[in-house]
Formats: sequence, structure tokens, C-alpha cells
Amino acid sequence: MISGSFIDWKMKFVSVSKLIICLTGMPGAGKTTIAEGLKSKGFDKITMGDAVRAEATRRKIEPTGSNLGKLMIELREKNGPGAVAELIVDDIKNSKSNVVLVDGVRSLAEVNILKKIGTVKILAIHASGDTRYKFLTGRGRSDAPSNRDDFTQRDSREIGVGMSESIALADETISNNNMTIEELVDTSYHVIKGWMN
Repeated sequence: MISGSFIDWKMKFVSVSKLIICLTGMPGAGKTTIAEGLKSKGFDKITMGDAVRAEATRRKIEPTGSNLGKLMIELREKNGPGAVAELIVDDIKNSKSNVVLVDGVRSLAEVNILKKIGTVKILAIHASGDTRYKFLTGRGRSDAPSNRDDFTQRDSREIGVGMSESIALADETISNNNMTIEELVDTSYHVIKGWMN
């Protein structure tokens, strides 16, 4: 006969078998670049922003930066500060990879949701305001800032939902100033590889 404590231990072991890498950092710091670059290593990538965009599509809301920001805040106000992380839980559980990169974690509440389904490590990416603004305006997405004021408002919104806490409590931080894409991806891979061992 198997004791209850053994079953509890086994269930706990099974539930934390995935390594979930939470990529955090201000908009345009390089999170998506890292996640895209590491797909070739066999890691799955799930983007928090895509979950919000999908919700906007369901509600027939135009996916502008302002609209997505308002929707993100509405979801958190209605369903709690971990609401956006709740939207991706099934995607992580269904992932075939043992390492899942979550692009765009914004708060410790989201991290705590993800800790329920795997082993979590937080990798923060830092880049200067000038570097981030140049990148965001150059990538041509519908939510790109139209000017510096828009950029500053977006930063304030991100800080307002807890971004500074997830950055401050990261397990590791990478400074993405004057790095090539290859250097950024390679540096990230070496950090993650260390966590896998």
C-alpha cells in the first residue's frame, strides 16, 4: 500500500518537472530577441503579450499599445494581479519541452502563478531608455510607441503593475547595452544552461 505522503511527494515532484524561465524587463530590452533566439535550442516560447493580444481579438479591440495596456490593467483589476499568467498556464502544461521561456513577465504575482506548475527562474534584461526606444519604434508592431511621451507612459504603466519587483528579484540580470543579438542570445543560453544542471 502506498502512503498518502508518498503520493503527495510524487505529485509535487511531477508538478515541478518543467523549468519555466521568466523573461522580465522593460519594453524593448531584448526579451523577445532572447526567446526567439533560443527556440533553436529546443525551448518552447510563450509570450505574455500574445495572450493579451488574443484576448483583445476575442473582444474585437484594436491592438494598439494604449488599448492593450488598458486591457492588461482591466484583466488584473477583474481577475487579480496574476490574471495574464493564468491565461498561459495550459500552454505551459501542454508544452512538449522541459524548458519553457515565458516572454514578458511583469510581476511577482505572475511568477507565483507559474511556480504552481513548474520550477521558476527569473532572467531580467536591462537596456537603456535610448536603446529600448530605438528598438521599439524600429520593429513595426501595432503597439509601438508613437513618440517619447507615449514611450514614457508605457514604461510608467509597466512599473505600475509590478515590473520593478520582478526585475529587482531576478535570479540573474543581463545588461543588453552594446551587445549584438548573437551575444545576447549566447549569454542568456549560458545562464539558462547553468539552471538546467
